[in-house]
Amino acid sequence: MTAVASSRSPRRIIPAILLLIVLYGAVTAALVLPFLLNTNTALLEEGQVATQDIQAPHALTYVSNILTEQARQNAARSASPVYTTPDTGIARAQRERLRKALAYINAVRADAYATPEQKLADLALMEELSLTPEQAQAILNLNDLRWQAIQQEAIVVLEQVMRGTIREERVAEVRRNLPAMVSLALSEDQAALVVDLVEPFVVANSFYNEELTQAAREKAAAAVAPITRSFQAGETIVQRGRVLKAEDIEALQAFGLVQPKPDLGFWLQSVLVSFLIVTVLFLYVRRKRAVLSDVRLLTVLILVFLLFLFTARLLPTDGLFPYVFPYAAFSMVIAALLVNSEIAMLTSVSLAILIAYAQPNALDLLMYILISTQFSVLALGKARRIVSFIIAGLTAGAAGALILIILQRLSGLSDPISIIYITAAALLGGIASAGFALLLQFLSAQYLGLSTALHLIDISRPDHPLLRFLLTNAPGTYQHSLQVANLAEQAAERIHADVLLVRVGAIYHDIGKALNPAFYIENQVAGAPNPHDQLDPAVSAKMIISHVSDGLNLARKYRLPRRIQDFIAEHHGTMIARYQYAKAVQQAGGDESKIDIEQFRYPGPKPRSRETAILMLADGCEARVRAEMPKDEQTLRQVIKSVFDHRIAMGQLDETPLTLRDLSELMDAFANTLRNVYHPRLVYPKLEEPRPAPAPLADQASFEEAPIPVEITQPIPKKLKSNVENPS
Repeated sequence: MTAVASSRSPRRIIPAILLLIVLYGAVTAALVLPFLLNTNTALLEEGQVATQDIQAPHALTYVSNILTEQARQNAARSASPVYTTPDTGIARAQRERLRKALAYINAVRADAYATPEQKLADLALMEELSLTPEQAQAILNLNDLRWQAIQQEAIVVLEQVMRGTIREERVAEVRRNLPAMVSLALSEDQAALVVDLVEPFVVANSFYNEELTQAAREKAAAAVAPITRSFQAGETIVQRGRVLKAEDIEALQAFGLVQPKPDLGFWLQSVLVSFLIVTVLFLYVRRKRAVLSDVRLLTVLILVFLLFLFTARLLPTDGLFPYVFPYAAFSMVIAALLVNSEIAMLTSVSLAILIAYAQPNALDLLMYILISTQFSVLALGKARRIVSFIIAGLTAGAAGALILIILQRLSGLSDPISIIYITAAALLGGIASAGFALLLQFLSAQYLGLSTALHLIDISRPDHPLLRFLLTNAPGTYQHSLQVANLAEQAAERIHADVLLVRVGAIYHDIGKALNPAFYIENQVAGAPNPHDQLDPAVSAKMIISHVSDGLNLARKYRLPRRIQDFIAEHHGTMIARYQYAKAVQQAGGDESKIDIEQFRYPGPKPRSRETAILMLADGCEARVRAEMPKDEQTLRQVIKSVFDHRIAMGQLDETPLTLRDLSELMDAFANTLRNVYHPRLVYPKLEEPRPAPAPLADQASFEEAPIPVEITQPIPKKLKSNVENPS
């Protein structure tokens, strides 16, 4: 089932463009703001003359990327170009071409009916070999014995030449050396004729291989060990009056003593970096409909991203301040809000690049943020327990500390005290990340209506006030909701949908029935009068349909997440209360034109996600199977298929991303679960005389799923037909 194409109206495009422009501007501002505010470091750049001696404030050994890159480029340039081995296929092809040319000459020479002029003309027409008139005449003047010797010698010389390596730039040289390869048994004229015959067929058989050459250059470059530079405390880095080179600027940056001057080029560079990062994020996230369709969620994600970016960019870059900041909290919050580790990891990579951009300790900071955030997402998992956040924070801190120690060792520092400080700072940052992530996801769930795994688990507890209200007032509906939740949960797992969200949404989908439980058949006592029998069908339908709006009111009152409210609003879509509609048509004498079908229609909207669509199908299948109690699996599958076919025919799944494969998997999952739930029970022998059983309740799972008792013969208007089920 394909999703309905989204509208491209200007009302949707213009806000998206404005949001992108604002985001580009905000990210660019975050990149350049530290350089505009920081006035404590020198503004030096390559090519300037140092106005004073600059000394190292402390001992430092670092890898010089500039010197290393220069050495690697020199090594790559010195690598010899690589050529392919001589191609024997080319040699054979050239030998065959020569043989064809000689065969043609033999045919011309043997033509007894052609005049000498005609033979010269025929030789001039050869495609394989271009002979001058003098060469052609010399060939025709030879007797058969000498010509045979020349032919054989030409073939031998060509074979000998083509066995060697001939590159394109050496073809002319090889051709010039042909006379030296002709047998000395031939006269000079005959040898010259052999050279004339062979020369056109000498071609290159070894060619320049760009791939192998590049691999050789890369190998040569990779063999160059990283070049380190060491400075002792107080050693002069740059002398006064010296023209600054790239390696001087690099050394000053390693000590945090220099920053790029924010000139026009720096501004353009920052704009380009922000453009690339934001564009990559936009192009990726636009494929995630669940994120783009929820404006509130998208806004929260952007604000959290900018909050971490601006705060981290304005931190002091010296000491341990950068490593205490809770970077991993961002990745954990995104993973918890979206239940999507892929997006969390990608946005964390983008955030790491932007935070480390043009910082003096860019490499250390980039690696620290990348490693700690990625490990935190992987350790967090599904974020369903508080301890998961603590473990993820400690894992992030430990991984960050380890990468910092490795980088410090590579730069030549092995001071135990420094290692202890770095480890303590990283672990403290990990613990802070866990606490901050818990706080942010709690605030998002409580005050912004966003669903997180922890919040979903919390509201699914049986002691939640709203569930206790449902259990107390409508125990039948409560049991029905649990059955549907189990059914939907198994199906969601089959097609890799959000299992936890589906289960909690199913538990709350009929919460509105708790306000008027007696109007729903699962809460009525067997044999008791049905209140709907005394009501007008339109009023009866209004009471049935009202459980959707009542449920939404209760959900808002108890601050259920918006995604859970979607389950309440969408689980009946825009279908009609069939039992009441059929009863109204029956009372109207079968004339459907007298009935306003809109009075019997659920307000909708139709399901807009895979999860709410699963609930709609599970709700309908559970009700039908409970009502009809199929005796075998084949009948069970037919009942399930009829529910699916009805929802599809009524267009209720048009706005969901479900595929035909998903629907097939859902049908199998429903059949397996319902077969186990409603399997035949063993009939035990009676130990005493049975008492008279109460009158059975009408075989209806619910009024909205009950069979239509009359046949509707009046044609249904086109705009309404899509949501009225035919009698089954």
